[in-house]
Amino acid sequence: MEGYTYPLDLDWSQAEMVAVVNMWEAVEKAYEEGIEREQLLTRYQKFKEVVKSIGEERTLGREFEEVSGYSLYRVMQEVRKTTAPVIKMKGRKV
Repeated sequence: MEGYTYPLDLDWSQAEMVAVVNMWEAVEKAYEEGIEREQLLTRYQKFKEVVKSIGEERTLGREFEEVSGYSLYRVMQEVRKTTAPVIKMKGRKV
């Protein structure tokens, strides 16, 4: 994390917050160094257990992108369109 805060809902339990933070860290890793596809999918599955609606996912994803420059949406698009064992995103929106 580079001097910004992750978008979280303070009503979530500690375990739910951990699942969401783990997803944000996975997105960061996809941009910074690459992350194993299966690890990313596992984290996304746990994230979706907390953030069930697509609307909430979009809102949180946009908030995260605004503070970090990293796109949850683009990472998950890449996961869906490739079978590569490692997801490594190019560029960063600043």
